[in-house]
Formats: sequence, structure tokens, C-alpha cells
Amino acid sequence: ASLTYGTVSGAYDYQIKHRTLYLPNLPRAFDGIKVGQISDIHSGSFYNRKAVQGGVDLLLKEKSDVIFFTGDLVNNFASEMHDYQDIFSKVKAPLGVFSTLGNHDYGDYYFGKGPSVAKAKSLADVKITHKNMGWNLLLNENRRLRVDGEEIAIIGIENWGAGRFSKYGRMDLAVPGTEDAPVKLLLSHDPSHWRAQVLPEYPQIDIMFSGHTHGMQFGVITDKMQWSPIQYIYKEWAGLYQEQQQQLYVNVGYGFLGYPGRVGILPEITIFELKKGKA
Repeated sequence: ASLTYGTVSGAYDYQIKHRTLYLPNLPRAFDGIKVGQISDIHSGSFYNRKAVQGGVDLLLKEKSDVIFFTGDLVNNFASEMHDYQDIFSKVKAPLGVFSTLGNHDYGDYYFGKGPSVAKAKSLADVKITHKNMGWNLLLNENRRLRVDGEEIAIIGIENWGAGRFSKYGRMDLAVPGTEDAPVKLLLSHDPSHWRAQVLPEYPQIDIMFSGHTHGMQFGVITDKMQWSPIQYIYKEWAGLYQEQQQQLYVNVGYGFLGYPGRVGILPEITIFELKKGKA
């Protein structure tokens, strides 16, 4: 009964979550800026265009200054976006929309992990889709956000997953050139990347934004506790985490995969306010 209810009611029951992120080195011009995040669209699973549009409308009503998308635009093929590109093309922000790739975007689960012409074509088309939507796809590279003469860095890497997931990400390529930026924001799809590489090797990263887990689309999240079977696989799987001065936020996703619904772990649109202060 709960799984049936999750299909009928939970799949498109988008939840706006507001979080304040405190960054001690945040430039004054960025104090109070609003950052929106969505993740894991998985367009190949959608079956209700009107509901998907409703979620985008909710995101746009928040009037974020900049928006991040942290990977998994599709399940397997670039063509899965054909019916939804026009909807997500409406996702705009004054300072831009920045995106990265997730493990599903490469086509590994359909074409296999080896190279093929069809696989390369699909991946190239996924990248073109980001461009056509006006999103700044970051492939092991960085960009600067500039407001009133002050700057912060946005770093985006390709998928980097601990364990069995693919490692296309190259922090050694993405980070150089950001040394003088007082704040560095990292977009990396898989949260396992944070503990496996970012914490031990890149202490200069202030916060990493990720997705990937979906909260397993089943569980409980309240103000006082959260539980999902995914926690036995991922130590960081939903919400905000901190080690020393470094932070990680895991978004449980906009779409769904496999089971066509959600029970307890509802689709998420996150709105952050950046504030200068101790994390």
C-alpha cells in the first residue's frame, strides 16, 4: 500500500528546503546571495510533463541568484530529454546555471563501460543538451562568480564515485586557477567523493554540493531524525554534513529511478542562503 501511495502521491511531490550556509571567508558582496540546487532529474523515468513543469515553477518562484544542477540528467540516453528540454530550458538565474554530469549520463549502464560510437554520441548529445538549455556544464573545470568587484569560485567535476562507481572526475584539472578565490564551491555528483578525496586532499574546498543517493526514495526525514536503507551504503546521504570547516550538502533528487515513486523521501528543491560567519 505504501509503495502504491508513493507512486500516486510521492513521485512529483516537490519539497522546497531552505538552508543557511555559513562561510567564514565569504566576500561581503555575496552575503545573502541565494543559491538553488536540483539534482538527479532522470528524465527517462518521467511520465507526467505537467507535474515536472510544476516543480520547475516552484524553483523559479524562489528567484535564486544562481542555480546548480549536480548530475544525472538522463537514465541512459540523451534522447530521454527530448520531451523535457523545453521545460528545463526555463531554469535560469541572474548569475547563471552551473551543472555537472552524474554516473548515469555516460551511458555505462546500457552501452557498457567500454568505448563505442553509439555511447560517445549519446554522451556528446547530453553535453549539447546542457548547452542548449543555457546551462554552464563544468567538466573538470572552474568558473568565477563576480558581484560588485568581488569573486568566488565554482568548481565542477565529472562523476567521481568511491567503490564501484566510475571515476571520470579530475580534481587536479578542475582546481588550478582558484587558489586566490576566498570561497570555493564544488559540484560533484556522488557524495562518497567528499570523504574519499575532497576531505583528505583538498582542504581548501569550502562546501561540496552533490546528489546521487535519492535517499533510496524510501525512508523518513524529519527535523529531528532521518533514516533510509541507503545509510548502510552511504555515510552521507541526505542533508548537510560538516568536518572541521568543510561542508557537504546531499540533495535527494528531483526525479526517480527504478521504482516510479517515493515514500517518505520526497523530491527536493534546495534553496541556500550564503551568509558570512562560522560554519
